Amino acid sequence: MSKIANRKVLVTGADGFIGSHLVEALVRQGAEVRAFTLYNSFNSWGWLDQAADDVVGHFEVFAGDIRDPNGVRQAMRDRDTVLHLAALIAIPYSYHSPDTYVDTNIKGTLNVVQAARDLDVGRIVVTSTSEVYGTAQFVPITEEHPLRGQSPYSASKIGADQIALSFHRSFATPVTLLRPFNTYGPRQSARAVIPTIITQIAAGKRKISLGNLAPTRDFSFVDDTVSAFLAAAVSDKAVGEVVNCGSGFEISIGDTAALIAEVMRAEVEIESEAERLRPENSEVDRLLADISKAERLLGWRPRFGGHDGFRRGLTETAAWFDDPANRATYKHHLYNI
Repeated sequence: MSKIANRKVLVTGADGFIGSHLVEALVRQGAEVRAFTLYNSFNSWGWLDQAADDVVGHFEVFAGDIRDPNGVRQAMRDRDTVLHLAALIAIPYSYHSPDTYVDTNIKGTLNVVQAARDLDVGRIVVTSTSEVYGTAQFVPITEEHPLRGQSPYSASKIGADQIALSFHRSFATPVTLLRPFNTYGPRQSARAVIPTIITQIAAGKRKISLGNLAPTRDFSFVDDTVSAFLAAAVSDKAVGEVVNCGSGFEISIGDTAALIAEVMRAEVEIESEAERLRPENSEVDRLLADISKAERLLGWRPRFGGHDGFRRGLTETAAWFDDPANRATYKHHLYNI
């Protein structure tokens, strides 16, 4: 039996890309899941509206707003484990709406850890991001790498991380900070580079519009990120710790586009559009994760690591997007910030 079985788990951001996959995995492993989704008048549960058949009907939905401390507290009542993923994550949008990122990412995280302290929740896993490191000063990037906010988004996540860790240090709140590198896979928003490339090719375009092609990234398939969350949720060794989650493999954006085209059997031309470029000092030029701590504390290793793993992950992702029903809401012809 899974260690997470029978746990009463709240997932914030459950309607999003990673959160929806995490809800499915938790249900399949026997957890009692409450999915915190963003309230809206359409009664939409985001990607959970397309949850797998074996998962539908086996989780509870709580519609609210992570910025509201009262709703967060209500959602967390009777939960023994909280996996906090709710956040604003689009970097370009943070350039012109930074206040929203402070409210959602920093205040939202404060609401979670404050309620966890008051309700005596047994385990909280808070989602960080590799963007908090900025451009790598050394590789592979360990959890001791300096933090550098190169965008309002990354600065807000640094603030959220420090709020969470401060509650562990001040009140012994059982927080683990999981720091995923660039997660990709089915359901990812087109504001990310891999879906941007795949949806353009799937729509028949052969001239692909991107931003800067030179930066390198450590892309982690969503199944690996989800398994890291599950491992962090049950690891006593990880309490009070920051833990990277990545593939340990580095590839440029340009080479990523070429590999996707190869996987999708398409000949493409890549063009760089000025509107897709980050401000020069905001661009993160290099990311590569050191994942040895995750292996040591969580007993976790990526199943989609290295070049071969990346190809397998891209193949699964492209196959999902190849279904017109799955990409129906994606606007491949627009730049999605």
